[in-house]
Amino acid sequence: MTKTKSVIMNTLSYKTVSANSATVNKEWVLVDADGQTLGRLSSIIAKLIRGKYKPNFTPHVDCGDNVVVINAEKIVLSGNKWKEKSYIRHTGYPGGQRSLTATEMFEKDPTRLVEKAVKGMLPKNILGAALFRNLYVYAGTEHKQAGQEPKAINLNDLI
Repeated sequence: MTKTKSVIMNTLSYKTVSANSATVNKEWVLVDADGQTLGRLSSIIAKLIRGKYKPNFTPHVDCGDNVVVINAEKIVLSGNKWKEKSYIRHTGYPGGQRSLTATEMFEKDPTRLVEKAVKGMLPKNILGAALFRNLYVYAGTEHKQAGQEPKAINLNDLI
């Protein structure tokens, strides 16, 4: 007759935390674009809007922060991108392809450069459209979200 040893395992139950709209903690963040390179700035902003810096990141939920970008007119593009980078759109009619260089778009509206760069880094679905509404870009230092008291962050700390 063999004696069987019963092993009692002390297991903790680890559960994957999945955020939803009720448990998400959204904050307001202020980013200063003065002297920042457009692509590097945009990738960090996209991560903030998406919520990838948070421990409870869930890919299918809007768990990111609301981001306010100021001084968009002081961004930097490296190399010859001011002249050679082109933004192409189509009117929908035959022969309706239109293009603008970065300089031409910057002269029309400096905030559109930052908006287009961030939008291109977000998901191309309904969630991406909802996330894009959490971005507020201003050319100067004044912004309309002062009532939300956004927390100013240093982008160099996040890199």
